[in-house]
Amino acid sequence: MNADLRSLLRALQPRHNPGVMVFVSVPPRSPHIAALEPIATFREDEGVTLIVEEAHARSVGLPVLMRAAWLTLGVDSALDAVGLTAAVATALADAGIACNVVAAAHQDHLFVPIERADAALAALRRLQARAAGDG
Repeated sequence: MNADLRSLLRALQPRHNPGVMVFVSVPPRSPHIAALEPIATFREDEGVTLIVEEAHARSVGLPVLMRAAWLTLGVDSALDAVGLTAAVATALADAGIACNVVAAAHQDHLFVPIERADAALAALRRLQARAAGDG
């Protein structure tokens, strides 16, 4: 896997996954966890944060903390790569876009406000173009 920041940025290839994802929080032993088929979970002292499809959360009446577009960086990045998250977060922050990042074994996944999905993709493509020397 690649850990060189410039190479990672040149190969960013951001894509928008279909659907609307939401962040919800449930108690640690909630029966909803498995049924909601979360794409990500994180256990905190206050409960378990889940990222799930909006329809699943609404079907069991969970309050939605954030509606998000799910963007995936197509580059296969090393978990110990230095600077990728910072570069992506900075590009989105400069565009005024909030972002929650989940690093998985092969790729990074970004969750941005649903109404800012197109602007986020544009900002990421500009970052990629600059790294490639095209912008």
